[in-house]
Amino acid sequence: MRTRVKICGFTRIKDAVYAARQGVDAIGLVFYPPSPRHVEIEQAIRIVNALPAFTSVVALFVDEQEARIREVLARVPIDCLQFHGDEPAEACRIYDKRYIKAVSMREGIDIAALADHYHDAAGLLLDAFHPDTKGGTGSQFDWAMIPQSCTLPVILAGGLDETNAKQAVQAVRPYALDVSSGVESAKGIKDSLKIAAFIKQVNEADRITT
Repeated sequence: MRTRVKICGFTRIKDAVYAARQGVDAIGLVFYPPSPRHVEIEQAIRIVNALPAFTSVVALFVDEQEARIREVLARVPIDCLQFHGDEPAEACRIYDKRYIKAVSMREGIDIAALADHYHDAAGLLLDAFHPDTKGGTGSQFDWAMIPQSCTLPVILAGGLDETNAKQAVQAVRPYALDVSSGVESAKGIKDSLKIAAFIKQVNEADRITT
């Protein structure tokens, strides 16, 4: 199975277009004001409108008000929602959109129970736990915490870059990798060379593990 790649936290049109043309499956737009990668609706529209065909757009929210999410959905062509806070499944499924639920991998986490609770999710995104930050920390968690089987597709995040992408695919065999800070030159500014190198490493891992 080919490992999908999502790159999150785009703030510039040219970065998103470059990533799409390099073969990224999905781009992530962050609608969380405290994040340095936050985008306003107007910029999100410009980014999405510039993308080539067949590139999925994921909107990231953290414990956001329903009205704000619906405003984004009304104005921005979004394919999938990503919830990175403490949202229960009932709050994730009311928008008639596929959704991904992010999970902070801390000691004692029960992935099987979470997969059951969010049973209609398009995937579980497993990210490093940080008490003060919701994703994009550049920190890696212990992949041994990931169960060998899961009823939902596993999207691996947390501390990924071109130096460990191949290892991540071979060790975890996830449905997808999700990277943000690992392909940046500064927060919210993507690096074309790092993007290309990351995708190359994933493709090489797929050829080896297939």
